[in-house]
Amino acid sequence: MIPHRVPEVIRLGPARLTAGLEHTRRLDLPAHRTVHGEPVPRDVESLVSMANEVDMRGRGGAAFPFGRKLRAVAEAAGSRESVVLVNGAEGEPASSKDAMLLTRAPHLVLDGAVLAAEALNAREVVVATATGEVAEASITAAVNERRAAKVAGAAESHIPIRVVGLQERFISGEGGALVNAVNGLEGIPPGRKRRAAQSGVDGLPTLLSNTETYAQLALLAELGPEAYAEVGTSREPGTVLLTMGGSACRNAVVEVPTGTLLADVLDVCDADPGDGVLVGGYHGAWLSPEAAVNAVISRAGMKAAGADLGAGIVVPLGETTCPLGEAARITAYLASQSTGQCGPCRLGLPEVARQLIELTEGSGSTDAVRRAVRTVERRGACFHPDGTARFVLSALDTFESEIAVHRDYGSCGRPVRGVLPLPEPEVEPDYRLDVDWSRCQGHGLCAHLLPEFVELDGFGFPSFRTVPGWMVKEARRAVDMCPALALRLAETTPVTVRSG
Repeated sequence: MIPHRVPEVIRLGPARLTAGLEHTRRLDLPAHRTVHGEPVPRDVESLVSMANEVDMRGRGGAAFPFGRKLRAVAEAAGSRESVVLVNGAEGEPASSKDAMLLTRAPHLVLDGAVLAAEALNAREVVVATATGEVAEASITAAVNERRAAKVAGAAESHIPIRVVGLQERFISGEGGALVNAVNGLEGIPPGRKRRAAQSGVDGLPTLLSNTETYAQLALLAELGPEAYAEVGTSREPGTVLLTMGGSACRNAVVEVPTGTLLADVLDVCDADPGDGVLVGGYHGAWLSPEAAVNAVISRAGMKAAGADLGAGIVVPLGETTCPLGEAARITAYLASQSTGQCGPCRLGLPEVARQLIELTEGSGSTDAVRRAVRTVERRGACFHPDGTARFVLSALDTFESEIAVHRDYGSCGRPVRGVLPLPEPEVEPDYRLDVDWSRCQGHGLCAHLLPEFVELDGFGFPSFRTVPGWMVKEARRAVDMCPALALRLAETTPVTVRSG
């Protein structure tokens, strides 16, 4: 699991999403109403019109127009029930903004979700977040505060609100995986694209958006489009939340108006770009120090710089860690986060990670890494292979000079300090495949099913490498499909691994 501490909050410009947080660690319901007032219910057309007027986009990474999504759910529902789903399952290790909102300003998120639910006449609001975290406790307390206020006679909405705690891993925030998990299924992408607006929670039309998106909707309804657009750029009005991590002396969630220079954000967080700045998280792209200094915080500004704003993740590397080693370390983690349901991800991503590790050791080549990447691009059952490919290819371009040093000397001389955050280590067993040689007939099927962990000798008989816990499902499949019934799977001594 990824531990989400309550981060520091910094502002450049007016406080909107973070209003009131300078006075308290958490805005309970009375404090929230003092800062933001009581929301006025609106119909679907009104909300769609306001969202379209300021070109409000989703803040989870895809930047889909919110008004279009809201209208799609309304049209799909017709006279049927619908559901509003808040995606607070922040599986990205480098992001803290959604956890900050759920922890410190939970009622702003709920105001936006309830506004949408009332407009749609939805059956319920569902808030999905990582189980066992402070954010889950805070949003649960916020729901109870609203229930108590309603009992006391306050004008609270009649829409039921349900909090669902989910086991967190990197792909837990993907839309299809989230809907599956809320529906009680395994929290993995469904393989075939399925629009939540058509069929989501319990098969009903579902408005699925990110935590910050609902908070932005509440602000838009509170301020109105004209006042909302008083800050930011004319094409992308408002503020955004950034998670600043990496080598920054002040790891924080920063609220900034669009149009702010990234250099100013780095400066206020006392962050040295060093060899590069990762923007958009572990499915994002690297900016060179020169590009980072001139980049503008907006969708258009980041695109011009060669990156995507995504979910607002900014990770400067600094100068004391090996950039290539950091990239290889994250790629190995991303490979371990495969759900194993498609070959390009299950087989291809470990090969990409191996080739990148060889590059850091001075024995590989960029051509080999690029060939491995081509085996996964645009071939996966979800976005994970493509996002990982983007991260790796961007690293090859940005760290070209460091790659040359590794090629010539085997190392750049700097250690890998773990500047890019990863989940805390958990104890998980490894497994080994044992073979009954009196039965084995050298069919070789096990090597086809587990090519990463089984090698065949010149006579077609297998030898095995240790199987990590995240591949145990595939290992059991190889055992079950052995034609000679010669394989067994045994647990080894538990070891410490990184998992999501």
